[in-house]
Amino acid sequence: MNTSNLEHTPARPGIMQTVFRLMLGATLLFTGTSHLTWARTEFRAQVPRWLPLSADLVVVASGFIEIALGGALVALQRRRTTVGWIVAAFFGAIFPGNISQYVNHVDAFGLDTDWARALRLLFQPLLVLWSTGAWQVWRKSRRSQ
Repeated sequence: MNTSNLEHTPARPGIMQTVFRLMLGATLLFTGTSHLTWARTEFRAQVPRWLPLSADLVVVASGFIEIALGGALVALQRRRTTVGWIVAAFFGAIFPGNISQYVNHVDAFGLDTDWARALRLLFQPLLVLWSTGAWQVWRKSRRSQ
């Protein structure tokens, strides 16, 4: 895949796409802050047991990363596609934690049913790729090949 095509910003986003990108950014800012403060214990419970790192280290590090990514989604309009790919990679890195929460039936953050946890597994990647324009740029690059 030619990555240079993935760096181009798509046409001006629609209002809904912009709203969802800003909401995603705000959510990451909020969630990242909660990693470091009031929800730290809940996040530690989501770290897969097989991960050879301290659960607290994973929670704190991912909290700082989420704050940085949330700020970038909000502030870097012109780089939204590049930031979108970075956010998508981050969600890919934490995806095993989401799968672990689903497989181990861990109730947290209002996700207290397998249906809710499964819905998040499907929804998160689509929201990130659509709201940042990354999906459109990828599709456009595929068509031009």
